[in-house]
Amino acid sequence: MSEQIAARLKEMGISLPEAAAPAANYVPYVISGNLLYISGQLPLENGKIITGHLGKAVDVATGQRAAELCAINILAQAKAALGDLSRIKRVIKLNGFVASTPDFVEQHLVINGASNLIAGVLGEAGKHARAAVGMAALPMNAAVEIDAIVEIA
Repeated sequence: MSEQIAARLKEMGISLPEAAAPAANYVPYVISGNLLYISGQLPLENGKIITGHLGKAVDVATGQRAAELCAINILAQAKAALGDLSRIKRVIKLNGFVASTPDFVEQHLVINGASNLIAGVLGEAGKHARAAVGMAALPMNAAVEIDAIVEIA
């Protein structure tokens, strides 16, 4: 990992976890040409998932933390796939899914947690397009799930 990325992670108090194994019949990432597709990552920390629905039991700040954890797990998958995060040329797109009540309309604020973290760690290469979508439910009652498309060297 480049010294600059490692320094940013340390400065942000982030230690990348081991990349999570898939929970079903899929792979955690696929490399095709110069693109890395990372499967949806859940807000997992110390073996526990942040669960619940925004607009009900989960507030925006907790949702943002869940999105940050998804982003950390995306970086962990990228490191597992590439061996070194410095191979990331650009994060092209994040797709953010937020378990939320029908009247909750701040999905974009929730996914800002992931966008800010990715840009903070990767700098210019972390600036990306994205979607922030409300969902009725997510796997394992997760509050947030995020996948990524990354251009690699």
